[in-house]
Amino acid sequence: MPSVKMPSLKIWGLIAVSMLLGAPPAFAHGGEPHDELQSGLGWTTDAWIVVPVTLSALAFALGSRRLLQRVRAGRAQLSWRIASYAVGWLTLALALLSPLHALGERMFTAHMVEHETLMAVSAPLIVLSRPLAFLLFALPDPARRGAARLWAASGRLRCQLHSGALATIVHGAVLWLWHMPPVFDAAVTHEGLHRLQHLSFFLSALWFWWTVLWASSRAAATWHLFVTMMHMSVLGALMALAPRVLYGIQTSHAAAYGLTPLEDQQLAGLLMWVPAGTVYAGATMAMAALAIARSGKGATHGPVVTRA
Repeated sequence: MPSVKMPSLKIWGLIAVSMLLGAPPAFAHGGEPHDELQSGLGWTTDAWIVVPVTLSALAFALGSRRLLQRVRAGRAQLSWRIASYAVGWLTLALALLSPLHALGERMFTAHMVEHETLMAVSAPLIVLSRPLAFLLFALPDPARRGAARLWAASGRLRCQLHSGALATIVHGAVLWLWHMPPVFDAAVTHEGLHRLQHLSFFLSALWFWWTVLWASSRAAATWHLFVTMMHMSVLGALMALAPRVLYGIQTSHAAAYGLTPLEDQQLAGLLMWVPAGTVYAGATMAMAALAIARSGKGATHGPVVTRA
């Protein structure tokens, strides 16, 4: 039987992006009365969100069961990792599937809660669990061995992925790009862009937190967290202190929820500035304290969190 050549990963990526961006414009509920705005706040049924979130839970559960069956030592630590993933996945599911997601299309403040949950809560918890081993064990043995060989052969890519500086720059660029007022409003009115916005926020945050927790020295991790805290706080302050509405479409339904458009924008900015900034500030101080505590032991190099 002649062999069939499968499309390359690059081609599959282009197909996925084109399908995402090919979604019809939503033009987010413009002109809808208050009752219709309120009645639309249900759980998300978008297959582009529901399917990946559900599959990630099923794959992790299957991989966890198989891994626990094969491991005798260190089961307590594996249990903590499973719990970390479970909490991270739960916050991810609530952000993307609960009525918060629908409310975020109508209210900037809710949208900011959703984004900061993805980047500052779900992403670090999932990274702390080191889920790759669990997800690999969800695959059949031949597929798992193939994935391991592919990863071992990707030396240059792995070197790039270990760069905390590059991850910090990319994560920051993604954050600032999507919060440019014309780009943000476009994402609110176009379902494909909205999906891409959330995907880029989450993936760049996963990469950032992975380099911070697993691939950088403690001193470097402290610096990356500090830089991210500072530019995120500046962006939040710019939104909170702006004298006029910058996000006209995103805040256009604020009156239905008892806010003026400017107040909605100011609250969203404050959420990024203070609560989200506090998460990164706390992580920065924790990493700095860890670096100082271990510096006398000659352990200033290497990952922040000790591997199992």
